[in-house]
Amino acid sequence: MFEFLWLWALILLPLPYLVYRLMPSTPPPSAIPLPKLPDGLGQKQQRSRWLAVLMSIGWIFLLLAMARPVWYGDPIEINPDHRDMLLAVDLSGSMSMEDMITPQGEAIDRLTAVKSVLHDFIGKRKGDRLGLVLFANHAYLQTPLTFDRHTVQQQLDRTVLGLIGQSTAIGEGLGVATRTFIDGDAPQRVIILLSDGANTAGVIDPIEAAELAARSNVTIYTVGVGAEEMEQRSFFISRTVNPSQDLDEKTLTQIAEMTGGQYFRARNPQELENIYQMIDQLEPVNQAQQTWRPRQELFRFPLAAALLLSVVIVVMRKRNG
Repeated sequence: MFEFLWLWALILLPLPYLVYRLMPSTPPPSAIPLPKLPDGLGQKQQRSRWLAVLMSIGWIFLLLAMARPVWYGDPIEINPDHRDMLLAVDLSGSMSMEDMITPQGEAIDRLTAVKSVLHDFIGKRKGDRLGLVLFANHAYLQTPLTFDRHTVQQQLDRTVLGLIGQSTAIGEGLGVATRTFIDGDAPQRVIILLSDGANTAGVIDPIEAAELAARSNVTIYTVGVGAEEMEQRSFFISRTVNPSQDLDEKTLTQIAEMTGGQYFRARNPQELENIYQMIDQLEPVNQAQQTWRPRQELFRFPLAAALLLSVVIVVMRKRNG
């Protein structure tokens, strides 16, 4: 958006004309009869008109510069008291289990269900700084904390199973996420850890990682993913099995309670979506926002034009003698 901050300066536009009209006129010199007019007299009068035009344009440019023209960019929202939130997602081999039943009766794998629900959850976290940690054999910070929710969504959508191993390093996932918060200054720090198994890899014990998080004022919400019953068919018989028998709910519950969070159980995509709605209520989006618009001062352009015209006028007057 274009705007003049000091638009009142343009009222000075007729000032040179008023000064010219109101000043007392100079008496004309006595006429001197000449048998012949000097050469170039008409040309000098023409040059005088050009000088008047250039001085008028220069005055207009000076007033435009005085009026302070500015260009405003698109509004940028700033959250003075933002919340830092890290999503720690399990990429172990068991996340490929197709035991998550959609409302349409379709069986999808656990990671696909997690991606679908988390994608919507991330899109709603306006005002929070989000990051993404992935863990399997080891844990990695996939996306550092950022206000760019679209980037976090893209990084999550691109995750694939087997990328960092088949095991489950829950302790390392918590450790990497907590370490990311150490240099931050956010008043609220939240980790949402999602896993479908027990800690089977890594060099950090999950309870020790939870103790570190508690000392760093980090709240952890843990989510256990996977159905409790699944029909397994063979050539001769069909039997019901528990595909989540490796899920360590005791440890996940302890981690959450140690840091003031909660443990949730997601047996299907609907429960998973309800869990993130509950986390939204427990950790509401920060509504304290300030809006800032980048502003570019443009006065230098008309000022430069006025100075250039001044140089041209001085050169023309000097040539006219």
